[in-house]
Amino acid sequence: LHPAKLSVIVKINASRMTRRSFDLIKIHTPFLYILIEYNIFWVKVQEYKAGLAEFTLLWTGENMKYSNIVKGTFISRPNRFVANVIVDNRPVLAHVKNTGRCRELLVPGAALYLEDHGSNMRQRKLRYSIINVEKKVDWIEAGTLLINMDSLAPNVIVREALLDGTIRLPGFETEKIKLTMEKTYGKSRFDIFIEQGEEKGFIEVKGVTLEEGGFTMFPDAPTERGLKHVEELVLAKGEGYHAFIIFVLQMEGALEFSPNDRMHREFGDALRHAAGKGVQPLAFDCKVGVNSLHIYRKVKIELHNI
Repeated sequence: LHPAKLSVIVKINASRMTRRSFDLIKIHTPFLYILIEYNIFWVKVQEYKAGLAEFTLLWTGENMKYSNIVKGTFISRPNRFVANVIVDNRPVLAHVKNTGRCRELLVPGAALYLEDHGSNMRQRKLRYSIINVEKKVDWIEAGTLLINMDSLAPNVIVREALLDGTIRLPGFETEKIKLTMEKTYGKSRFDIFIEQGEEKGFIEVKGVTLEEGGFTMFPDAPTERGLKHVEELVLAKGEGYHAFIIFVLQMEGALEFSPNDRMHREFGDALRHAAGKGVQPLAFDCKVGVNSLHIYRKVKIELHNI
């Protein structure tokens, strides 16, 4: 499916669904969310016939949207997964959607934007999730930089950008590509497998939130997993696959990207070696809204910046 507004009829085998259960769904839940290859669709229940459930599938092409955004203030982070924050003048515990260190972002008093799940908790333990943080900077006139902290978002927006042509990879035409998420190769599972005719390739996506004076870096902590991904991309390239590593700078206006040799020199060395073997590193910044995130522009990479 291409990210354009569409409305199509989808028939799903529902032989185990009784007519009564289908009618109950239609009455009580006229619209459902379903997940198809990491895309969220609105589904309108239409009718049930002879073991087939018929739905209208609606997609606007704008997947990376958050809902029910509220503003808060960061207080502390007792562990990697949760933070103490202030929302509506009261202290609450919020989910941190990024297990990286993020020490330069999560400082006491920092302004946050959180997603409020209060109306749809399902199996959630925490009502709030941190999405964005305002970082004070001196290299832009506004004085603050809005940075997205959702570690799951980069994969989604890269897929969007590949399909709508915002990201065009050498050797692949946007209109004809096929994307498969989470493809295993060797001992690694890469984020995206891309195909077009006989051309095939692996794409690994890395989210970047570390920024100093407009210069962005990865990683913000030693990453043995990231190192393994780079090494396996070299092997894939040697076997004839295209190989890409895309760094998603989860902010707008970044001047440059480089590997963070001060934090993990081995990763930087592996990335430079991989580039020499034909693995293509790419970096893109983002348009960051309080409730949205999209790939914006290609950013210069300096592999030998120390």
